[in-house]
Amino acid sequence: MDSRAIAIIVAVIAVVVLAAVFFALRRRRTEALRRRFGPEYERVARQSGPQRADAILAERERRVEKFPLRRLAADERERFVSEWRSIQAHFVDDPAGAVANADLLVGCVMEARGYPVGNFDQRAADISVDHPRVVENYRAAHEIALRHRNGDASTEDLRNAMIYYRSLFDDLLDTSAAAPVATIRREVA
Repeated sequence: MDSRAIAIIVAVIAVVVLAAVFFALRRRRTEALRRRFGPEYERVARQSGPQRADAILAERERRVEKFPLRRLAADERERFVSEWRSIQAHFVDDPAGAVANADLLVGCVMEARGYPVGNFDQRAADISVDHPRVVENYRAAHEIALRHRNGDASTEDLRNAMIYYRSLFDDLLDTSAAAPVATIRREVA
């Protein structure tokens, strides 16, 4: 076999190995994102396609890493819990008002934790990075609140919205041992 044939064979083998490594790394990245984001990964993949989902979720991670996120101090947590109890107590007399106040309180907790509170879609995307298991509840609660504004939500729907807001509220309060948010992200990823 001449040297030219050997060079071609080596080049073909190198291309095959590089392609295999590339696809293995890409698959590993996808699986890491799938584990981290859970149902949120599947939602984004359905909307944008699997390859685009990886890029979207990686960009979310980069965006949220820049936020000055922090845990709430014990007194802040207690104040928010007290406000939640008050909102919940008013649900019987004013379900729509309670849902609107629950949405506002969740926004206040997000802001206190260091999340920007822009438009809803961006807030949900930001929250999905550190709270992927409850972001769908947040979306569902918001959708119910919008339907109620249009007169299309029942009291049972509003009750469900309160439950959905509560799941994110509890997750945002994060009463577990006080570890920095960056440490939690590394453990989850």
